[in-house]
Amino acid sequence: MQPLSLKRVECRTWCIKKGEKSVELSECHSNTDAVSNSLLLYTMSCVFFCFLLVRSRTIGELLAPAAPFDKKCGRENWTVAFAPDGSYFAWSQGHRTVKLVPWSQCLKNFLLHGTKNITNSSSLRLSRQNSDGGQKNKPREHIIDCGDIVWSLAFGSSVPEKQSRCVNIEWHRFRFGQDQLLLATGLNNGRIKIWDVYTGKLLLNLVDHTEVVRDLTFAPDGSLILVSASRDKTLRVWDLKDDGNMMKVLRGHQNWVYSCAFSPDSSMLCSVGASKAVFLWNMDKYTMIRKLEGHHHDVVACDFSPDGALLATASYDTRVYIWDPHTGAILMEFGHLFPPPTPIFAGGANDRWVRSVSFSHDGLHVASLADDKMVRFWRIDEDYPVQVAPLSNGLCCAFSTDGSVLAAGTHDGSVYFWATPRQVPSLQHLCRMSIRRVMPTQEVQELPVPSKVLEFLSYRV
Repeated sequence: MQPLSLKRVECRTWCIKKGEKSVELSECHSNTDAVSNSLLLYTMSCVFFCFLLVRSRTIGELLAPAAPFDKKCGRENWTVAFAPDGSYFAWSQGHRTVKLVPWSQCLKNFLLHGTKNITNSSSLRLSRQNSDGGQKNKPREHIIDCGDIVWSLAFGSSVPEKQSRCVNIEWHRFRFGQDQLLLATGLNNGRIKIWDVYTGKLLLNLVDHTEVVRDLTFAPDGSLILVSASRDKTLRVWDLKDDGNMMKVLRGHQNWVYSCAFSPDSSMLCSVGASKAVFLWNMDKYTMIRKLEGHHHDVVACDFSPDGALLATASYDTRVYIWDPHTGAILMEFGHLFPPPTPIFAGGANDRWVRSVSFSHDGLHVASLADDKMVRFWRIDEDYPVQVAPLSNGLCCAFSTDGSVLAAGTHDGSVYFWATPRQVPSLQHLCRMSIRRVMPTQEVQELPVPSKVLEFLSYRV
């Protein structure tokens, strides 16, 4: 097959809806004297797939209030978070403030008043259940002044039966009840502040990091174990049921730590950071399990699938990798730039940095947010996005507790919401998730079942 001789080739692909150009998906320009027929055929196939894409439906917006210092540094919304029970949504409005809103009421407001909602600047008190077991009053919006620029947020809920890991302490300042809901905020000065969501009261002030607290994550088992990731190159483990006692310092990163995430069973922690670093930690022994290698640039976000069998990582190298955390193998790659960049180009300023990644609670979909002004929804069994949405200056994203909505934060302190792809999971997938919640890959591979079944259970098909 002879190559075609062309002076200039321009390839543009578009998401088409109702016959209009709605979202630009990708754009590449190349000046070359020869482009092979195979490249043109590949481009045509990409265009065909783009016509099948669906633009995600906008649910609503929470716009930060205007202020004289809007253009100054510190306005960024680095983290959005949903409460584990779906009762609240929290985000940083910029500078020192965190906004808490009842999530159900927020959805109702979107339906009644349209998608846009300018947040109120007044601080409203939230009420909580009295200790005598009285009825909770209706929750309301609440603003928390954290005292410094907020870089990270995390909700934590307690399980009374879960004991503190520090068994020598017999006296505690706080007795966490069954309805306890906490909000942890990581600040620019290295401090972590713990708040009671229902009262807005400051409970604990954790001081040990020497640099920005870039990310926070609670153990999902209700133990109120908190892990913080910082620019001081460390991860620190805190026991909030033991009055915020710092239990362990995890060292291994040679540069800034950007993000961390617990596995669903709380036994494993993933941490990612600068210099292509992806680490897995055993949270029973507080030892490193392995270091995953494959990215070509800083890794800035990570998230486990609901069954713990998959790990998603996002990097500035324009890629999202889906790993098997039990073996360290790369199972899938979601690229955000065509053609795929070389390692040298991927390791530099490629204009397609992936900022955030999040696993949906159905275990089938992954959302990613990149610098090309796009939010993408992927299926774990497809190598192209199934839905897209436009977003400028996005920094972070997270699925709602039920997986029906994706929230994304931006540079100006606002939040945007989209309806997520909805699909009834197959019975096979539900069975696979049930098995993988209790069996790591090594145990699955020893099952006396046909090889095709093993491949399916291992997410290799």
